[in-house]
Amino acid sequence: MTVTITDVAARAGVSIKTVSRVINNEPSVRPATRKKVEDAVKALNYQPNLAARNLAGSRAYTIAFIYDNPNAYYVIDMQNGILEACKAQGYELLIHPSDSKSPTAHRELKQLVDHSKVAGLVLTPPFSESESIIETLDQLDVAYVRIVSKAVQVAKADNCIQVDDAAAAFELTGHLLALGHKRIGFLCGGEEHVSTHGRLEGYRRALEQVGLSIDESLILRGEYSFESGVDGAKKLMNGDAPPTAIFASNDEMAAGALFAARLMNIEIPGQLSIVGFEDSPFSRQTWPKLTTAHQPNNEIAKCAAALVLSKARGKTSSEGGTGSQESAIQREFTPELVIRDSSGPAPGL
Repeated sequence: MTVTITDVAARAGVSIKTVSRVINNEPSVRPATRKKVEDAVKALNYQPNLAARNLAGSRAYTIAFIYDNPNAYYVIDMQNGILEACKAQGYELLIHPSDSKSPTAHRELKQLVDHSKVAGLVLTPPFSESESIIETLDQLDVAYVRIVSKAVQVAKADNCIQVDDAAAAFELTGHLLALGHKRIGFLCGGEEHVSTHGRLEGYRRALEQVGLSIDESLILRGEYSFESGVDGAKKLMNGDAPPTAIFASNDEMAAGALFAARLMNIEIPGQLSIVGFEDSPFSRQTWPKLTTAHQPNNEIAKCAAALVLSKARGKTSSEGGTGSQESAIQREFTPELVIRDSSGPAPGL
């Protein structure tokens, strides 16, 4: 027999409306009453019908995850983190891949908000770093949170979860410098991602700090892909004065660089050190395993989802009271250095 909200209300000795408020995590329920309802829900194994709840009434119970990123591991980590936060608060997740370069991207987002009945959106780069996209969302009056590189200049920081790519890249480059490397190649990711510029900034700053001049021939443009890492490493290592280390802007590129080095019979790390960024499974599936910067994408995603849910409730609740919830959410992350076997002393040391 299916358990209904009426059964929960009867067991807890409260009204159906009170049960609904508890299920929706609204702040206007006394702790003792909330506990009675939660105990009844658990005892009866009540499962709210989230799809039906979205169709009924004017309030939405779905969060949309907007992305345009070729890195499947990044997307999966983000998806899982957002989904975990949504489940904890009784919301569903709508996953919406899109082409950020498409001339119809703005119209597509507007249609999503207008027709899919979403409570809020979590945006990842490059969508989150596009000011024109943000202007469109502001006009729609929808709750949203941007996951962005700290290098992005934002007007409303309270809508952002920031990642300090530059600080992490500075530390990674410093690790290579400490190993005696003076010629360090840098493989850039896609230009449309501000993280690319933040990571390059950290690399440049680390070289300047130790008094090394920056050789622009060692900095190659590319994309966040395995193939781009292969091509970039081949170009660097076939140059007149090849580097003794390569900093790839993500682990997928670093894995490609490592593959290219093997094809060229270059010993890693004896003849060439390679480092990546993000600490994705790519960094642990190569041989040797990659030195990288651990970026906690799952935790970043959970914080972004918690923040957008708090903002969505602020838009729909007459009680307000979301400020303290938002202030408890971590807003800034700095990826941390993870040293593995792909980095070693510069040749001759």
